[in-house]
Amino acid sequence: MGEGVANILLVDDDPDMLHLLQLRLEAAGHAVTTAGSAEQALTILAVERPHLVISDMRLPGMDGVALSVAIHRDDMTLPVIILTAHGTINEAVDAAQQGVFDYLTKACPPEELELAVSRALATVGPAPAATAQGGWRAEIITRNAAMENLLAQAQLVAAGDASVLILGDSGTGKELLARAIHRAGPRAEAPFLAVNCGAIPEPLLESELFGHIKGAFTGATRDHNGVFQEAGGGTLLLDEIGDMPLPLQVKLLRVLEQREVRPVGATTTVSVDVRIISATHRNLEAQVEAGRFREDLYYRLKVVTLTIPSLDERRDDVPLLAVHFLRRLAERYGKKISGFAPEASQLLAAAAWPGNVRQLYNVVEQAVALSTMAVIPARLVGNALSSPRDVVPLEEARLRFERDYLCQLLRLTGGSVAQAARLARRNRTDLYKLLQRHGIDHSLFKDFEHE
Repeated sequence: MGEGVANILLVDDDPDMLHLLQLRLEAAGHAVTTAGSAEQALTILAVERPHLVISDMRLPGMDGVALSVAIHRDDMTLPVIILTAHGTINEAVDAAQQGVFDYLTKACPPEELELAVSRALATVGPAPAATAQGGWRAEIITRNAAMENLLAQAQLVAAGDASVLILGDSGTGKELLARAIHRAGPRAEAPFLAVNCGAIPEPLLESELFGHIKGAFTGATRDHNGVFQEAGGGTLLLDEIGDMPLPLQVKLLRVLEQREVRPVGATTTVSVDVRIISATHRNLEAQVEAGRFREDLYYRLKVVTLTIPSLDERRDDVPLLAVHFLRRLAERYGKKISGFAPEASQLLAAAAWPGNVRQLYNVVEQAVALSTMAVIPARLVGNALSSPRDVVPLEEARLRFERDYLCQLLRLTGGSVAQAARLARRNRTDLYKLLQRHGIDHSLFKDFEHE
């Protein structure tokens, strides 16, 4: 790898040995994250990628070689070094056959371990920066190519002040994206406010948006600033804009054109300075055609349109999100839960997610709330999934896996079908047929080369 500190994940169930090895590696200038079990290591790996994994051979539950195999299912380029107290030739051979980079005894001299570490690090490029998902996009957890492309567009849009329309099914995280755009832009230090246009009764929505003066209507005992004024200098998210009543659409259009609001009951207007982001799960074009949404307002709102993919369209994010939610919820519930049992992970991977990320969060929360073990069993995940409809048929699951596998190969090889065929141990003609079957254009992956 190039210059910089190497991030090493160290796995051992012996706290004393873990501490000793950590001190030794840190003394050599490496940054070290520790895990007391293979399951905990996989939990960490689902959220952050180190440059190297060093694992004890004998671990409770999954052993070091099994951990290596599990790691390489998701990332074939991440080197794993196995340490053992009493190594045998047979174990070393087996470890090598399973893709382990090196196999050392714990009694080896420190310089021998450091040499193995240096050799392993020389085979990899830099890991994704620790801050890659920090800062402005910290709340959006993803490794999906479509989501990364969307976030790149969002960051470009954030630099200006154009109105943004965010489209996406319920539960995909439209408000999270709106907040991220706000944080990435020049208004980041000013307020961000959101109002759900579909959740507030029509008589109250106008007051919520534009404010009212004392005595404007029964119960208006004082002047009230609407969200346009409260968000002054910042960003206002008009969530579920597709549910806004037509009379208010007329008034909203006037506010956007004139940059001033008239509170309910007032005779004068107030200037406002806000960036407008709107969001909806509805098809606004269809709403316009049906006469339920004003065409002029539609075009005013959609200067830039960003569409969030459903969770079923970014299924490679399901394990990552599940582990992220698990960590957060385990802390909230005060439970020491290190991860999901393999069968539970398989259930999550096979489930359909019509409720998107929100549904996944709810499933994980229910499992965490009811769990009495360090690893969440399949039974709790199965119970949390709302119905058998959420499990996709075997053929559909197989096709999803096949497509994800092909995309992973092409990312690894920078779009080279010849290299991908060699890694998959298939001839090139067969691989081209598979790519054609799934509608995958290998040339789109050329920018992933050397990642």
